[in-house]
Amino acid sequence: MWIGWLEFDVLLGDVRSLKEKRSVIRPVVAELRRKFSVSAAETGSQELYRRAGIGVAVVSGERAHVVDVLDAAERLVAAHPEFELLSVQRSLRRSDD
Repeated sequence: MWIGWLEFDVLLGDVRSLKEKRSVIRPVVAELRRKFSVSAAETGSQELYRRAGIGVAVVSGERAHVVDVLDAAERLVAAHPEFELLSVQRSLRRSDD
């Protein structure tokens, strides 16, 4: 079994409150879940209204499938015009590691 995850650090544009921040981040998290059947959530900088951390995780029996899903998820997040992708951390592990 292969387990892969991404941690995104994003900077939001013209956002002035935590409520506005949630209205930008929630649809992205929902889209990741729907399109790629992954676990996704806002995972960092929850008290800051212009920064956000988004975590994505996927499990599969095939390494190639995990890599493909993570690549596609990264492209989706990077393509969103509402925010700037500052960094992405990726990890891939086999269950017996």
